[in-house]
Amino acid sequence: MKNFSLLILLFTVLSVVFFILLVFLRIPFPPYPLMSYQDAFDLLTPLVLIPIYWLLFKRAASEAPRLAEEIAFVALASLWVAGQGMHLAANSISNLIEALARGEQMDVTGTDIFRLTYFYDEILGHYLWHIGLFGLAALLVYREWRSPAGLRTHWWITSVSGFIYGLFLFIITVEGQTVWLGLPFVILFILFGLLRGRKKLAERPLLAFFLVSCLLALLFYVVWGLRWGRFPGFFEVGLVE
Repeated sequence: MKNFSLLILLFTVLSVVFFILLVFLRIPFPPYPLMSYQDAFDLLTPLVLIPIYWLLFKRAASEAPRLAEEIAFVALASLWVAGQGMHLAANSISNLIEALARGEQMDVTGTDIFRLTYFYDEILGHYLWHIGLFGLAALLVYREWRSPAGLRTHWWITSVSGFIYGLFLFIITVEGQTVWLGLPFVILFILFGLLRGRKKLAERPLLAFFLVSCLLALLFYVVWGLRWGRFPGFFEVGLVE
């Protein structure tokens, strides 16, 4: 039983590693210097995280998944992978364009080439990935809700995982300019968790995990929104370059 909560914690930590911490590896990748170490390691992201999603999906319920649930998982995972892959490639090209402009070798930042790259990187890529991410979260909780596997919620692990993942959700949606997706999701999830699932949290570790995550994310959204009067990206307020 405890293994499932540890699997949730592993999922949380790896999400942070691959989507946040890799940004510190923007240094040339020796085998192909036009890439960075961030780009190279980011190729592993779906190969690591999608199998963990699948393990959570399979183990969340006592019954085998229905065909409709499996199709939903494949469709949402495909959106997730398409968005992540699109962002990886476009972000790598965008970083190269900006480096060339800073070095005064070539400046195409005002051209359609840069605008299209930005669209794939910061708009379409983020939207596809985040729709897949929130959709998979809802699907996991739905499976657990419909046919609980008799697992117990280990609250100290769940609280740590939920705090980390709540901060993660806040960061990726603010940085990705998809707060309009993240904020409604966390509000609806909190309402469901508190109104329908409050008495069932002890037997539904995924529901408990995402409820804690959404509560923390909502707190961060409120503080950020009050601070700026809106939800600007970190780059807009000078916290990142």
